[in-house]
Amino acid sequence: DQVIANVEAFRNRPLSEEYAVIYLDATYVPLRRDTVQKEAIHIVLGITMDGMKEMLGYAVAPCESAAAWETLLADIQARGVKRPLLFVVDGLKGIEETILRFYPRAGIQRCLVHVMRNIASHVRVKDRAEILGDFKQIHKQDSAAAAVSVLDAFVTKWKLIYPKIIASILENRYLLTFYEFPAAIRSSLYSTNLIENFNKHLKRDLKAKIQFPSEESMDKYLVSRIESYNFRMGEKVHHGFGSVLPELNQIMDKRYKDEIEPKNQ
Repeated sequence: DQVIANVEAFRNRPLSEEYAVIYLDATYVPLRRDTVQKEAIHIVLGITMDGMKEMLGYAVAPCESAAAWETLLADIQARGVKRPLLFVVDGLKGIEETILRFYPRAGIQRCLVHVMRNIASHVRVKDRAEILGDFKQIHKQDSAAAAVSVLDAFVTKWKLIYPKIIASILENRYLLTFYEFPAAIRSSLYSTNLIENFNKHLKRDLKAKIQFPSEESMDKYLVSRIESYNFRMGEKVHHGFGSVLPELNQIMDKRYKDEIEPKNQ
């Protein structure tokens, strides 16, 4: 009964109004309904303006979908999230439009690791190391201008060999958003690796359970793990964030200038 109470308390707890970055990612675990099938756990992880990591919420659905993310975004908004600066997402179709319906002023960064995985799956093995090595240089630059130059060179080099891949990359408007943020935290912003690391450990520890006999048992397990994570991370400033709060406040003031008083005045 106490665990069930914790689940409800977690689902209903208020959240901060401002987050520097929010990550969205889903992972699959076996769940029994009539039969056992893997279902998608959609997880939302935030980093506060002062650099504390916090699991904000989750939702279970048969597969990852923009509709499930819409439910979660509505939930975190109702619980207090008003001014996120950046969302980092994978390549799910329609996810950017869903985010912007709730947070039209937020920036969006497409996970570059997911982009590289997609490239790797569509090129010949003999080209894989070279093309991925070229693409990796995009997120290693000192400025957005330098990154654009590297991207242009990448396009010129590979567009005749893999025109469809290059076309899909050029259509993506959310490749370089993370360069709008301080250099000290960019390594945390160009991919969903932070939340995928949590999902990896979650799935590793689930192997012993094999499957969940019900959605309620899944809720109990997830909330216990999430609350443990939030407790451990609640006093630990994430890498690079300790020195960039003034810069993040300036971005926040500019992005939401008609909603808040500038913090730096």
